[in-house]
Amino acid sequence: MIDIIQSIILLLVLLNPFLIIVYLIDIVKKKTAKEFSRILIRAGIISFVVFSSFAILGDTIFRNVFNASFASFQVFGGIVFLLTGIQFIFKGSASIEALRGESKHIAGAIAMPIFIGPGTISYSVIIGERLNTPKAVFAIAITVLICVSMIFLLKKLHDRIHGKKEELIEQYIDIAGRVIALLLGTVSIELIMSGLNFWINEKF
Repeated sequence: MIDIIQSIILLLVLLNPFLIIVYLIDIVKKKTAKEFSRILIRAGIISFVVFSSFAILGDTIFRNVFNASFASFQVFGGIVFLLTGIQFIFKGSASIEALRGESKHIAGAIAMPIFIGPGTISYSVIIGERLNTPKAVFAIAITVLICVSMIFLLKKLHDRIHGKKEELIEQYIDIAGRVIALLLGTVSIELIMSGLNFWINEKF
């Protein structure tokens, strides 16, 4: 039980709903609570399926299916996150809306790359190695459920206070978003370097 709780906490920290809400702020503003909940649930289901698949299959999905090293995924994921961070620094939350594409694809675009990223996928593999399959899937399901619930509650809070504290919310979003983008860029470089180091050690 302790391993399950630790796995839930660490994956939840990586998902971090308080940061995700910043990246979803344009959707939070445009969608009603009912529409937002439907989109969020679909994104959560997609994320759960992907995380569970990696927990069950581990890094063999890269070696046997794609004939590639997990390090390659880390490098590519780091580059994607780096570009996202750079866009956010210069353009703010509007850059995330542009990166997600058309509104009909919102659920999938929220799942990837906002929920599903190199960090969360890597840790899903670790959860699969640490726990047996039923416990790993259970831990991932609980984590995604908590994350989605917290984001929805933050949406409700935003709707309630937005009219009264709109300027304050906008300032928070702008400042927090750019700070998060700096951290995201730093993590992205770390992912790229880790992938390159692993690849070099593996090859040489």
